[in-house]
Amino acid sequence: MMKNNADHETQLQQFQVEHNFDFVAIALVEPAENQYVLKWKYTSGNLSNRIKKVVLHSGKGIAGTVFKTGKPLMIKNRSEFEQREDLFNYPILVFENLRSMGAVPIWHNGRVAGVLLGGYREADRMSDEKLQILIQTAAKGIGNLDGKELMLN
Repeated sequence: MMKNNADHETQLQQFQVEHNFDFVAIALVEPAENQYVLKWKYTSGNLSNRIKKVVLHSGKGIAGTVFKTGKPLMIKNRSEFEQREDLFNYPILVFENLRSMGAVPIWHNGRVAGVLLGGYREADRMSDEKLQILIQTAAKGIGNLDGKELMLN
């Protein structure tokens, strides 16, 4: 998916339809005065463009957590995951009304450079199989990101 830079939104939309996600998004790292921030750059199935205005710091929100840990995150049922007062920490869940989702790191040159997210607006639709699809897609590389995780021998 998305080996070249041509029309990422169209390719993301094809991925969303092919794998039956309600919503798919890619957050990419942007340098910001000695701190790296993440922004949701490409989306498909979104309810609005509000999510593209959100700036996430490492360790904050879904993308920030996946970016910081370099590990996939799966939420099968949002109501079991969240505390009502914590919802503001997860704007993508609120803005896109996601009830279950998976997010995986996108690697480039051995470092996390972004996050691929697939989600549903119904609880309990995210599965281990769907998370594997996201992992495999990110590992193939997206856009100019090579998908190569740093391997220590």
